[in-house]
Amino acid sequence: MTSEPVTVSGTSPPDERPARPRPGDELELRIDSLAFGGEGVARIGEEGYVVFVAGGIPGDLVRAVVYKRKRSYAHARAIEVLQPSPERIPPIADHPGVPWQVLPYERQLQIKRDQVDEALRRIGRLDGFVLEEIVPASQQWRYRNKLEYSFGMSEDGELQCGFHASAGGRRVAPIEDCLLASEPGNHARELALSWCRAQGLVAWERDGRDTGPAPDGRARLRNLVVREGRRTDKLQVRLVSTDGELDASAFALALSTALGDRLSGVLWTRSRSLAETTLGGETELVWGEAELPERLGELDLQISPEAFFQTNTEMAELLYAAVGEYAGLQGWERVYDLYCGIGTIALTLAPRAGELWGIELVEQAVADAIAGARRNEITNVHFFAGDTRLALGELLERAGRPDVLVIDPPRAGLSKKVVRRIIEVSPKRIVYVSCNPTTLAPNAAELVEAGWALRRVRPVDMFPQTHHIECVALFERG
Repeated sequence: MTSEPVTVSGTSPPDERPARPRPGDELELRIDSLAFGGEGVARIGEEGYVVFVAGGIPGDLVRAVVYKRKRSYAHARAIEVLQPSPERIPPIADHPGVPWQVLPYERQLQIKRDQVDEALRRIGRLDGFVLEEIVPASQQWRYRNKLEYSFGMSEDGELQCGFHASAGGRRVAPIEDCLLASEPGNHARELALSWCRAQGLVAWERDGRDTGPAPDGRARLRNLVVREGRRTDKLQVRLVSTDGELDASAFALALSTALGDRLSGVLWTRSRSLAETTLGGETELVWGEAELPERLGELDLQISPEAFFQTNTEMAELLYAAVGEYAGLQGWERVYDLYCGIGTIALTLAPRAGELWGIELVEQAVADAIAGARRNEITNVHFFAGDTRLALGELLERAGRPDVLVIDPPRAGLSKKVVRRIIEVSPKRIVYVSCNPTTLAPNAAELVEAGWALRRVRPVDMFPQTHHIECVALFERG
């Protein structure tokens, strides 16, 4: 049962201040700041118990419902803005996935730059570095080259295809026009949904443990992945479902008839995973080509269905330009590229390096990187599959000590073992590409303690209207 709303003003007598809230409690909260991850921060009670509030921005007074509680903090979801912040602006998109659209874009940039600075100074306890101005996005809307949508059912039983509702909710919110996708990409989503509705297909029930087909034997829909070659104007559509019957050929025919030459390929993935993921499963090429053609700067690329590729093509070019600037290559250096993926950074740097070696755990990504080198006639790069923790020592024996090390790790950052391996190979210069300043900071502190100096950091806004922050950091010996 939901409790009565509690107003938190910070001036109430101590004995009137609320205890730690419970899931389901409704609170009136004044948002003080924004946390890493994008949630608003409010404090209640004499001890300043922290409540993270999805949908709140600094200055808002909101009514929020608690959906998770821990000993030292809780998570809540704003359900009504009682007094809007002076900074709040009207939203443009009517769908989830763009929580910061109520902040002016200039303010978004300021907050992101400040959060990078705060993470390095507070978490990493670092100073003496130059924090450069953030590189603003070239497009504030319709900038993503890949969207992963979820299927769900409305209360009246209609199939929906959109994003999950805000924090704490399991419902899939329908989308009329996804403002993160290009207009052709959004049209592809609409076509796919229309065909699935006409077939009477239903969505997979995420609350259950059943990943099998529907009672009629047909596949239940999980996700729709729409990828776009921003430089080639090509689209790739992948339908993700449970096992079961599906007329995939008719699905592809409907898309190809409507999209014509713009459609590159149609794929169907059958997954038995209980997790909300589009990775894994069995993927079948239904129509066209399995790889999406794209250009990045001077490179011709072919992107496999599950390969990682920066989701903002235009800003990826600026991000990699920053990597090249920080690497400071003069044409003779030996460069290691760790977590190289399909080799985009390595292939971009190769013309300015003496030799370049890339390590990547995913074998298909390594195959894509090798094929990319051949396609672009780049002969001084070498890619191989391996776990960085284990492969870095072998690479050192095989190739020799690197002059420059480039790292683009997952969001969790580098493990202590990988940091130790980097210290052992001892490059003169390290260029660290980070998508999470709170994991960059402790890694940076470890490198500084081992003898490198953090020189420069450049934030790059890859994801406008969201809290996500990308940045490039330069470390030098001594």
